[in-house]
Order: sequence, then structure tokens, then C-alpha cells
Amino acid sequence: MSGTTHVVLVAWDGEAADRSAQADAIVREHLPRIDGVESVRSGESISTEGLEGGFDWMLVVRFRDRAALAGYLPHEEHQPVAAYIQGASERVVVFDVED
Repeated sequence: MSGTTHVVLVAWDGEAADRSAQADAIVREHLPRIDGVESVRSGESISTEGLEGGFDWMLVVRFRDRAALAGYLPHEEHQPVAAYIQGASERVVVFDVED
């Protein structure tokens, strides 16, 4: 089996730096506790190209396999992250790829 990568791009509905800092804290607290999560990265873009397309923040979660991704979505440790993003965003894009 191969790994799976879950990418979330978020455009916040308020002050991006404040929203991003709060999201980073929630992510660090909850997502590493989920079985099958191999790594978690999040933050604002540091690109000088200006091609973010209006998105303020990115979350990338690397999973052991597709089954781990499937278990992540309903997991109780994922719920605070999902709730924060849903409640504080204008637009969200999710993209999952298998290695």
C-alpha cells in the first residue's frame, strides 16, 4: 500500500494572521493524536510569487494509507479542526492524492 496526502487550502473570513495562528494551534494539538497520521504541516504562504489565488492558509496531512485517511475524517480529534475551519472560512479546497 502507498501513502496518501491530504491538502486543505483555506481563505479565512477575518484577519488571516489571527485565524491562521489559531488554526495552527488547533492542528498541533489534535491531529498528531490520530492513528495513521505520519506528518502534519500547516501555515501561511511565504511565496514571493503571489499565486495563492486568495487562499490564506494550508494544511497538509500525510497518512499511512487510504484507510487512515478514511478513519481521520470522522475521528474525534479531527472534529475541532474541521469545526474551526468551517466556522472561520470563506472558501475551502480539499485535495487528496495517493503516492
